[in-house]
Amino acid sequence: MRRTARMLTGTALAVAAAGLVAAPVHAADAASLEVYPSSVVPGGQVTVNTAACQDGDTAAGDASAVDAGLFTLAPSTHEQDAIGQFRVPESAQPGTYEIVATCAEGGRRVTGDLVVTLTAPRQQVYPRGSVKTGVGGALGPDPVQTAAGVAALAVAAAGGTWLLHRRARGDGI
Repeated sequence: MRRTARMLTGTALAVAAAGLVAAPVHAADAASLEVYPSSVVPGGQVTVNTAACQDGDTAAGDASAVDAGLFTLAPSTHEQDAIGQFRVPESAQPGTYEIVATCAEGGRRVTGDLVVTLTAPRQQVYPRGSVKTGVGGALGPDPVQTAAGVAALAVAAAGGTWLLHRRARGDGI
């Protein structure tokens, strides 16, 4: 009993220590600058937000690394984040650029990365038409094959019903 209590106490202390070590990592993640989309073509619109600034605080954004200049991050109702936007100039070269925001109160500085590419990210492609699965389907392109399939199913259902009825009457199968 005493040995089990010691093992449980040791496990609880290890979990608590791991929680204390992980807590600053989580706080550091909340103090970053989120860039959306993270990859953009020249001429594209970029939105940045951060929770690093105090509630209701503004921030000064700097996208001069990509030649977009300065912009303002204003308070938002979404989780009390400060949000701002800027447009990547058409003359921007491909590469990874650091975007910076500095909170008005306290001067806290957060950064995020923006990747400029020459090709737009692929859009989701949705399938069209019927699925090519063999002998056709209810909505397939060939009505003759569809009718043959329905007829085969009807014959199988009728035969199965006849066999079950015969078995129930005791005719011996």
